[in-house]
Amino acid sequence: MKAIIAREFGPIEALDYADWPEPEVSGDTVVIEAEAIGVNFPDGLLVQGLYQMKPQVPFVPGMEAAGRAVAVGPDVKSVKVGDRVAALSTIGSYAEKVGVKESAVMKLPDGMSAADACALICGYGTSHHALKQRGQLKPGETLCVLGASGATGVAAVQIGKAMGARVIAVASSDEKRAVAKSAGADIVLGYENLKDELKKATGGEGVDVAFDPVGGEVFDALSRSMGWNGRLLVIGFASGTIPKFPVNLSLVKGFSVVGVFWGAFTRKEPEVYSANMKELIGWYMAGKIKPVVEGTYPLADAAKVLSRVIGRGAVGKLILKP
Repeated sequence: MKAIIAREFGPIEALDYADWPEPEVSGDTVVIEAEAIGVNFPDGLLVQGLYQMKPQVPFVPGMEAAGRAVAVGPDVKSVKVGDRVAALSTIGSYAEKVGVKESAVMKLPDGMSAADACALICGYGTSHHALKQRGQLKPGETLCVLGASGATGVAAVQIGKAMGARVIAVASSDEKRAVAKSAGADIVLGYENLKDELKKATGGEGVDVAFDPVGGEVFDALSRSMGWNGRLLVIGFASGTIPKFPVNLSLVKGFSVVGVFWGAFTRKEPEVYSANMKELIGWYMAGKIKPVVEGTYPLADAAKVLSRVIGRGAVGKLILKP
């Protein structure tokens, strides 16, 4: 089968589209023939050797795939050949087929596309865990979302509205702010004079929950815009700069800085993760959330597509198709 191969840690453009062994069928393995493959920011970090984990090289990157089960191991109980499914994996999804453990597979309801299923796994999964378990967002609270036109940002805007929050979305261009507005944001802002604009938007009360996948200089503005008992969620550092935090701000303003590591959460709390995904699917079927899929691209173009995601040039979700 064809796959995208990282033969060494290095530049994204060095990824190779080539033959790779098909996944073996044994034990509780489910083999999925991919119809859609999700592209995520951590994929780019992984192939460059910049992520928290480093798999043995060579490897196939990719965390999300959706399609049909084409083979199941003898110990598989809940999935049969022909089922429409999606799965979360640590690596291996940038391929025509991927083998995953049965516990990582979810069946897709009628009416959910493979592309939307991929978007729900990592992008919406991260944002949902961040706002529900880590941020404990409550109805009526003010949520500020940075990077609000990206895959996790759009998800955070929609999930925030589904949870009853007033959502302030922040994005870098008119086009991106329009995407955030269409996702349901109550207020859209740019990054210029962000501290002053957030003060005005919150009537001086500050932000209850902040969702920050960007880091860098805007983290400083955000940390100075938090309200009493606020929760500043550290999602990632798309700006490329890990900020330094003056901890006295947390003391005098009475807010918490909360780390969000969704990948570790899925492994350490699988039952909670499963419940989260069921809630997200329910919201999707009820029309409360709807992924923004910017485009679908050939698997062979993975390096170009992933470079756009890493460069913060994507709007919504980007999908690969074998």
